[in-house]
Amino acid sequence: MLVTAPISIHDGSMELQQMRYVIAVAETNSFTRAAERCHVVQSALSHQIARLEQELGARLFERTSRRVRLTPAGAAFLPAARQCLEAAERAAAEVAAAVGEVRGRLAVGLIPTVAAVDVPAALRDFRRQYPHVRIGLRVGASEDLTEQVEQGILDVAFLGLPTTARPRGVASHELARDRLVAVVAPDHPLAGEPTVALRTLSSEVFVDLPAGTAGRIQSDQAFAAAGLSRDVAFEVTAADFMARLVEQGLGIAMLPAAYAPQLTGVTTIEVTDAPARVEHVVWNRVGRTPAATAFLAVLDVPTALGTE
Repeated sequence: MLVTAPISIHDGSMELQQMRYVIAVAETNSFTRAAERCHVVQSALSHQIARLEQELGARLFERTSRRVRLTPAGAAFLPAARQCLEAAERAAAEVAAAVGEVRGRLAVGLIPTVAAVDVPAALRDFRRQYPHVRIGLRVGASEDLTEQVEQGILDVAFLGLPTTARPRGVASHELARDRLVAVVAPDHPLAGEPTVALRTLSSEVFVDLPAGTAGRIQSDQAFAAAGLSRDVAFEVTAADFMARLVEQGLGIAMLPAAYAPQLTGVTTIEVTDAPARVEHVVWNRVGRTPAATAFLAVLDVPTALGTE
């Protein structure tokens, strides 16, 4: 067994590939799956990790017949390893950009109800222009996506916020403003109405996003401002699943008017005193990658005007 010692590099021989192997094992909890991901034989991956552990003087993983998990030393090593790999990839991308090529990665985040931009089409156009960029996509809540952009986990994100809020800690550009509409089952008593007010809706059972998220706050603020309360019985994170619950008559929902036409099996009604939302695209204001710059150009976003 190796003797635990302070983590240090004795001869400067740590390799980026070893870090990739550690990250792969940590993310898959398996040496076999990590080797498959890295396209190497398992014995080679295990040997390189063992070499790294010998160099560090600490085991990074606890290995049993049933599972593999990080040791405390491994948990301490992992964030720094990720940062090193990201820095190396960023350096390579910057060099490529200097000679007129865009390489590296483009990590994009978006809310489920983004409507101001056809994100799949934008990514298709981007890939055609920059085929050497590795594209990643993540769906989440606006507040989480903003934090990930600020931390450099994501390069660009599409948000939906109440009109009372603005993205903080990142550069941003407003894409569009939209009002929410009521979404009901086709056989709901309100389905035939051309318009409806919040007071009428307040007596209904609601399907909505989780409390505290930007998408939920829009509606909560509107009902509170009108002095109304409502019953949110179902909290879900996916707008299409919200629509499935609505279709079955389990409740009604409020979703952006520009997004609602994508839904099937439900009816939308204009809300006379509906809350509004603003869609933004955001990016890191101090460390924009060449790929992020190129993607924002595809979107015709004026990055020089991006503000916090």
